[in-house]
Amino acid sequence: MTDAALASALAVEAGELLLALRAQGDRTQEELRAQGDAGSQELLARRLREERPDDAVLSEEARDSPARLSASRVWIIDPLDGTREYGEGRADWAVHVALWVDGDLAAGAVAIPAEGLVLDTVHPLPRPAAADRLRLAVSRTRPPAFVTALAELLDAELVPMGSAGVKATAVLRGQVDAYVHAGGQYEWDSAAPVAVARASGLHTSRVDGSPLRYNQPDPLLPDLVVALPEVAEHVLAAVSTIQLRDQLEEVPTR
Repeated sequence: MTDAALASALAVEAGELLLALRAQGDRTQEELRAQGDAGSQELLARRLREERPDDAVLSEEARDSPARLSASRVWIIDPLDGTREYGEGRADWAVHVALWVDGDLAAGAVAIPAEGLVLDTVHPLPRPAAADRLRLAVSRTRPPAFVTALAELLDAELVPMGSAGVKATAVLRGQVDAYVHAGGQYEWDSAAPVAVARASGLHTSRVDGSPLRYNQPDPLLPDLVVALPEVAEHVLAAVSTIQLRDQLEEVPTR
C-alpha cells in the first residue's frame, strides 16, 4: 500500500471507531471526548507500528520524542480534531493523518466521518471557483478578533465551522474561499489539511506568506492561510494591513 493510500485508510479506520464509540450513547460528553481521543490514538499508533514500523510519529495525543528530528519520515497525526464538536454530537470534526518526508509533506488525509467523507492526496479534487463575495471560515465557538477585522476589511462573509481540519478543507469543498488562522495551532492541526489542499493546487502559507514548515523542534505552528489561488494575494495583503495597523497602534505616543 502506498503512503498516500495508507494515510487515507487509517483516517477512515479511526473515524469508524469514533463513530461506533459515539453511537453507544452511554457516556457524558466529557467521557466521550476523552475516550475518543484515547481510542483513536491507540488505533492509529498500533496501525502505524504494523504498517510503517521504522517511521517516527508526532501526535497531539502522545508524548513527543526528539528522535523524530533525525528521522527522514514522520507521520503527523491528530486522532480527533474537533473534540468539542465530537462530544456534542455534531458533524464538523475530523481525523488527520499526514506524512512528512525529508523536509516536506508527502501525503495526507482528512476524514470527516460523520459525513462519510475522506479528502486525501490519492484523489485530489478539482479546484472550486471563488464566490462573488469572499467567504472566510471562522471558529463557531471562538471567532478571533483578528479574523473579524479581516472580514470587515475584505467585506467578506464569515462562515462558522468546527474543527481546524473542517475549516481548512471547506476551501477545497467550495464552502468558503479562504481559511485564515492566527490564534495558535500545532503541526498536527494543519499538516493533513495542508497536504490535501496542496494536492488540489490551493495556496497554503503562514499569514506573512512564508512557507509552512513541519517536523520542527517546537511543534507550535500558530498561524496559516489556506485559500483559493485567485484570492490568496488579496487576503495576504489585507492580513499585512491589519498587522501593520496593530503595530502602529502599539507604538507609544509622546
